[in-house]
Amino acid sequence: MNNKKQHRNAMKSWSEVATRLVDVAMGRQPADLVVRNGRWVNVHSGEIIPGTDLAIVEGRFAYCGSDASHAIGEKTKVVDARGRYLVPGLCDAHMHVESGMVTVTEFCRAVIPHGTTSMFIDPHEIANVLGLEGVRLMHDEALAQPVNVFVQMPSCVPSAPGLENAGASLGPDDVADAMQWENIIGLGEVMNFPGVAGNDGTMVGEIAATVNAGKTVGGHYASPELGRAFHGYVAGGAEDDHEGTRMEDAIARVRQGMKAMLRLGSAWYDVASQIKAVTEQGLDPRNFILCTDDSHSGTLVNEGHMDRVVRHAIAQGLAPVTAIQMATINTAEHFRLQRELGSIAPGRRADLLIVSDLASLQIDEVYGRGVRLAQSGKLEADMPAYPYPSSARDTVRMGKTLQKSDFDIPAPEGSRSVKARVIGVIENQAPTRALTAELGVAKGIVSMDRRNDVCQIALVERHRGTGAVTNGFVSGFGYTQDCAMASTVAHDSHHMIVVGTNKEDMAIAANRLGEVGGGVVMISRGKELALVEMPIAGLMSEERAEIVAEKASRLAEAMRDMGCTLNNAYMQHSLLALVVIPELRISDIGLIDVTRFEKVDLFLDD
Repeated sequence: MNNKKQHRNAMKSWSEVATRLVDVAMGRQPADLVVRNGRWVNVHSGEIIPGTDLAIVEGRFAYCGSDASHAIGEKTKVVDARGRYLVPGLCDAHMHVESGMVTVTEFCRAVIPHGTTSMFIDPHEIANVLGLEGVRLMHDEALAQPVNVFVQMPSCVPSAPGLENAGASLGPDDVADAMQWENIIGLGEVMNFPGVAGNDGTMVGEIAATVNAGKTVGGHYASPELGRAFHGYVAGGAEDDHEGTRMEDAIARVRQGMKAMLRLGSAWYDVASQIKAVTEQGLDPRNFILCTDDSHSGTLVNEGHMDRVVRHAIAQGLAPVTAIQMATINTAEHFRLQRELGSIAPGRRADLLIVSDLASLQIDEVYGRGVRLAQSGKLEADMPAYPYPSSARDTVRMGKTLQKSDFDIPAPEGSRSVKARVIGVIENQAPTRALTAELGVAKGIVSMDRRNDVCQIALVERHRGTGAVTNGFVSGFGYTQDCAMASTVAHDSHHMIVVGTNKEDMAIAANRLGEVGGGVVMISRGKELALVEMPIAGLMSEERAEIVAEKASRLAEAMRDMGCTLNNAYMQHSLLALVVIPELRISDIGLIDVTRFEKVDLFLDD
C-alpha cells in the first residue's frame, strides 16, 4: 500500500516528551499554551473545579491546577477561559465513517466543530467492497487527521457467511496481520453472534488474534433473547455491545462485564430506553458508553455529532458530568487508552473544549493536541483532501442494463393471490418485523398493494456483474406516488437496494447508479428528483460534508414528496439487507429469516 500522506499528523509518544512535561509542570521550561481561569470538568473525580489553569506542551497536558503562571514564557500563548468550562474532547466509541457518505477527512472536518476529537471507526462497509485494501486506505487516511481516529479491524466480512456474498472476504489471518498495524485499536463489531455461540472457527480465530494482541473485541448481539446464546456470546470474548434497545439489554450486558454502548445516530434512538438502567436502577454509570454508530452528513452538519448525543443523555436525566464521562473517560478506559486521552490530566493528549454552558454543551472552542481547531462552530484547521486511488472507484458492476421485467415476481402457477412475507420497517430502530400480506396476481405476476403500503424491494448484485436481481416486498415507507429509490449503500454486503412502487422507475434508478459509480437516487415517473453521488466504493463522496448534506436534504425532501413520513428513511432503506439483525432481510441469495439465520421462501403455504 503506497497511499501514505505527506501531511500526516503524527505526535510524539509520552515517553519521548515525559521529561519536558515534568519541566513545564515544575516551571523549568515554558509551555506552548496556557489556558487560564477555567472550570475544570474532572471526569476522574466527577468534580467541576473552578479557578483552574492548564499548561500544554508537545500536544499534551503538563500541568492542571490553580496557577500555571510559572509555565508562561515569552512565546507561550495564553488563553483566558473567563470562567467557562474546560471539558475533555469527546469520543465516539463506535461508528462507521461511511454512513456519513463522506471520507474520513471530510467526516472529521464536519465533526471537529462539534467537539469530537477521538473516533473509533469500524470500516467494515468499505471492507465488504474492497477487502483488506479498503481497510488499509481508511487506516492510512485516519493517520493524516489532526484528531484521533482509531480503526477497528472488521470482523465479519461478509457479515453472515452462507447468507450473503459480499465483494470481499476476510478471515483470521487478515485479522492477525492487521493487529500489527500501528492504528488498529481492536476488532470491529462481531456481528455473527450465532457463530460465536457455536464456536465457529473463523470467529474463534479472529477473536483470539485480537485478545492475543492485547486489543479490544467489539460486540454486536442483535437479538432480544438473553438466554444461553447470549451467555455463550459473552463467553466468546465480546467486550461491548451497542445493539441493545431496552433497559434490560443494558443491564444484562453490564452484569456480564461488558460495556453497554448506547447509541444515538441519525435513525437509532436507543439512549433514552437504556439509560434508565442508570437513572432508575442505579447501575454504575462508568460501565456505560455513548456512541453514534451511524450518522449521515445531514445530521452532522445540521444537528451535531457526539455533542448531540451528550445533550440528549443529559435531557434523559443524567448529570452533565456523568454524561460527559460516558463520552470521554469511559471510552478511553474501554480501549485501554486512558493514559492517552479521555480526560484533562497530565500526560494526556491536549484535546480540550471550552464550553460556555455545560447542560446545553455550548462549545465555543475546540482544541486537538494543543492546537485550536475550531471556534464558534467554524473549523479553523487546514485539512487537505485525501486522494483515493482508481482501484477504489468503478465498483458498481451490474453486468447488464436492467429492465422493468427484472423486477417481476412470478406467482406460483395457477395462483390468483398469494400470501407473501414482507419486510416491515420499524421507525428509529435497526430491527425489522417479519410481516405477511395477501397480494393479488395479474397475468402470473404478483402485484404490490400500495393502498396498504406494500411495495417492492430488490437487491441487485453489483460486485461481480452477474446481473442477478433478488425481489421481495417491504412495508413501512408509506410511498403514495410512482417512485423508486436505489442505493449502493446496503449494509453490510453493499450490493444495491432498490425500493419502489413502480418497476419502470426501479430499473431507471438502478441503471442511474451504475452510470455514476454508486450512491443513492430517487426517481419518479422517469424523472430524477435527487441524487447523491458516492464514487468511492459506491459508499462515499469526495465532496464537502455540507455539500453532501444539501444533496441528502434534497433526497429526504423527495422521499417526503413521494409520501414517506419515516424519520431518516434513507437510513432505514440502507439496512434492509443487513442479515445480522432480526427479523427479516433480503440478500443476494434470497429472503433471510434472521431469527433462525436461514433462507426462507417469499411465499407461504396456505
